[in-house]
Amino acid sequence: MQTITQDYVMTASIERVFDALINPEIIAEWSGSSAEMDGNIGTKFSLWDGSIHGTNLEVVPNEKLVQEWYGGKWEEPSKATFTLTENEGNTTVELLHENVPDDAHKNLDEGWRIYYLGPMQEMFG
Repeated sequence: MQTITQDYVMTASIERVFDALINPEIIAEWSGSSAEMDGNIGTKFSLWDGSIHGTNLEVVPNEKLVQEWYGGKWEEPSKATFTLTENEGNTTVELLHENVPDDAHKNLDEGWRIYYLGPMQEMFG
């Protein structure tokens, strides 16, 4: 199992960035796909027609989102933690993705940049 860490600076308030992580309408804007998601602990979410799915484990509005993630046919979940900090009107999203299967590490590492946090960052300009 491996770990992925990435940081993204978003040119938006912490409230807008957190909303982009949990609001299915905004997720659809940056992902180009429908999503099932909300900001409640215990919510079962689904992204990209179920290719990524899991459960919200911890939700601290405008600060942190921790999710149990499954991709493909993984036998056990990984854990994605998004930690947000605001500085001078920008928001940094620190990603810590733990327990990533070895054979999925490269694709997930690139996927965060190409399909998830990268497009979200672009959406904010």
